[in-house]
Amino acid sequence: MASSRRGVPHARSLNRWAQAACAHHAPRGEGQLALTIRVVGAAESRRLNRTWRSKDKPTNVLSFPAAPLAPGDKGVPSRFFAKDFAELGDLAICAPVVAREAREQGKPAQAHWAHMVVHGVLHLLGFDHENDRDASVMEAREVKILALLGYDNPYA
Repeated sequence: MASSRRGVPHARSLNRWAQAACAHHAPRGEGQLALTIRVVGAAESRRLNRTWRSKDKPTNVLSFPAAPLAPGDKGVPSRFFAKDFAELGDLAICAPVVAREAREQGKPAQAHWAHMVVHGVLHLLGFDHENDRDASVMEAREVKILALLGYDNPYA
């Protein structure tokens, strides 16, 4: 993905952040993982969020795991069994929401973009924050990955 959209990080940055999230949490030795990052506007984010989550408002990041490439085997996501290439899924990141949140939270826009990519990739890898325990686990992973990338704790 290449973007000349004002305020949207370069594709190299998006790729580096996604790779950092995958490097510490994806199975090793099963080939290359791939994902698509689509930068969307508020209207498209709202439409996707309404369709897939029944929430009628735009949101910062939506994660769409890829369909399995082959039937699952004992609970291990089958998408990891591809020989050379496996599609992890898609992220839809809403540029206006990310920009607004960064301003409201007093965070550098680049740091908030990095957080949204890492957060979305962790969702694709099976992490969630539906309860306090799972949220603690996911947030700790986000903080660790972001620190390795040189960014402050987004929850502090």
